[in-house]
Amino acid sequence: MIPYGRQDITEQDIDSVISTLKSDLITQGNAVPAFEKKISDYVGVSNAIAVNSATSALHLSCMALGIGEGDVVWTSPITFVASANCALYCGANIDFVDIDNDTYNLCPLRLEEKLKVAKLNNTLPKAIIPVHLTGQSCDMEKIHMLSKEYGFYIIEDGSHAIGAEYNKTKVGSCAYSDVCVFSFHPVKIITTGEGGMVLTNNDNIAAKIERLRSHGITRDENLMNNISHGPWYYEQHDLGLNYRITDIQAALGISQMDRLDEYVEQRNILADRYDNLLKDLPIQIPYQDPLNYSSRHLYVIRLKLDEISLTHKEVFESLRKNNIGVQLHYIPVPIQPYYSNMGFSMKDFPNSNAYYQQAISIPMFPTMTTDQQNTVISIITKILSR
Repeated sequence: MIPYGRQDITEQDIDSVISTLKSDLITQGNAVPAFEKKISDYVGVSNAIAVNSATSALHLSCMALGIGEGDVVWTSPITFVASANCALYCGANIDFVDIDNDTYNLCPLRLEEKLKVAKLNNTLPKAIIPVHLTGQSCDMEKIHMLSKEYGFYIIEDGSHAIGAEYNKTKVGSCAYSDVCVFSFHPVKIITTGEGGMVLTNNDNIAAKIERLRSHGITRDENLMNNISHGPWYYEQHDLGLNYRITDIQAALGISQMDRLDEYVEQRNILADRYDNLLKDLPIQIPYQDPLNYSSRHLYVIRLKLDEISLTHKEVFESLRKNNIGVQLHYIPVPIQPYYSNMGFSMKDFPNSNAYYQQAISIPMFPTMTTDQQNTVISIITKILSR
């Protein structure tokens, strides 16, 4: 089976992890801050806080921005459920903005329309979570302009997008947002096994997240309410959580970062080759906005179902039967039973519904060989030619 995604672990990665395992500290040591600095320097952001998953990063971001009961957060229907769940964890309400038909990202035009109505109804969101699906940035300049007009926070879900650029700025620089998060799950651009990162240029938000990721505790005497009792002293200032990442994971991340640009470049080479060799088939190949340099986490094709004799499901199952490990990113969040029970319906998100009926993620990962890619192309061509 050729998987849709796969991590690349080298001897350098293994040696880095072994070195940390042999050190005195395998958690809360020096590797985590070194990993944070490596990423903050790469994207050009003031603060980077490593955590145990991007889900945790989203949750902490909502907490640090004071999102809570009575607030509303909006995100895209086409994302993993964590992009919506994070608001619910804080007691807030969630709603969705339909996607753009070309980029599959949250549509700024639909966003503006929805904001105008929300202003009239006094139901404006406290935060928007635009998701950089497949590694291509949303139209952040437009979303940022709307945030100034309507007064909402922006949390970029960049789980797919480390190494990507928007308007010649690195995703993660927070040039157009309050916070951005990354994911380091094994199928993402780089991996720490499991892990995530919160990035922000706001020092107060960063300090809050640093406390919240470790039980809400501080050892900084400058922040303490009382005079320190001694070297052992700490104070809990918030109801935090244990969302820390280990030094073992951070050591792997540091090593992986050395190959980040190489990974993204190779993904773009593979994507360009797919574009050229699939363009004449009855599918829609991914559109790339000229303002963007995508990290190409996923390569999503959309079937032109009116031009083929097979259904979406039949094409998907045929690819799997031929050992092509396709996937679908994602089932729209509003149709998940937990969310549909809240009253959401896909009729309110026609672009997202159409995407779901047609989309298939085909294999793409940096160590993919030409033979593997040729196999994928050959089998797709054969199936769609029936």
